[in-house]
Amino acid sequence: MLRAARPARPARAAGLRPIRRAPARAARAAAGDDTPPAALAAAAAGLPAALTVLASSYVKATTGEGLQGDLLGGLEGVSYLVIAGVVAWSVSTKVRTGAGLPAGPGGLVGAAEGLSYLALAAGVGSIAYAAATAAQ
Repeated sequence: MLRAARPARPARAAGLRPIRRAPARAARAAAGDDTPPAALAAAAAGLPAALTVLASSYVKATTGEGLQGDLLGGLEGVSYLVIAGVVAWSVSTKVRTGAGLPAGPGGLVGAAEGLSYLALAAGVGSIAYAAATAAQ
């Protein structure tokens, strides 16, 4: 009688055990949430920063100036830096892995990534528009 051949097991080196995930990471992976904490921080900072830059771009395009006041002006500058960081992280992740940032819980990281790209394009566009209209 012929038996079906079993697939060969990969040979293990003597004394080595398979790598096991840390319990917290395994629990997150089992729950379907394997989003790194840095990505969640990017979402928490990126969403308000993107909205601030979009508001700033609208003000820049309509008045020719950025947000007024020390507090709003500082928030505007920090927001530009945050969205530039999110976009740079997204591009570097895409180049290294072939995929963008993880969607995150409820799609928050993906939303922050998408809004950051939109806000960066709006910011560059409003600056170009303000420069073009000021030259006339």
